[in-house]
Amino acid sequence: MADISTQSLVMAAQPTAIMDAIADVAAYPDWTGAIKQVEITEPGTDDRPRRVRFTMDAGLIKDTYELEYDWAADGLSVSWNLVSGKLQKGQQGSYTLNPVDAGTEVTYRLAVQLTIPLIGPLRRNAEKTIMDTALRELRKRVEEPAAGNG
Repeated sequence: MADISTQSLVMAAQPTAIMDAIADVAAYPDWTGAIKQVEITEPGTDDRPRRVRFTMDAGLIKDTYELEYDWAADGLSVSWNLVSGKLQKGQQGSYTLNPVDAGTEVTYRLAVQLTIPLIGPLRRNAEKTIMDTALRELRKRVEEPAAGNG
């Protein structure tokens, strides 16, 4: 797997609210820009899916892929791995939540391997854009009461 890119952002929300938003994959099309369709292919426990198929349309990048999740018992992290994909041949990622005075620091780690070769700097730039967008969308979801996160 490629090198893992990492990015963090502090959110004015409790870890439970953030992890609930992350676990509510069925709502992703409502609040993320790129995820257009979600299918839970294998339910998990405690409203935390084990496997999910996503249809993504991020402009030039379109893909349908399935991820398998591993939810930490303490509710402070989740990791995932690619099961299958059309454009991707590998994906490893995680969110780790760390309570801080201002709320919760959310750290996103991501490594993606595409079926087409992409030189390192371009791949890292794409990962950074994906992470930046995902963290900003998540922060908006958990910090805005009108977002319907409850």
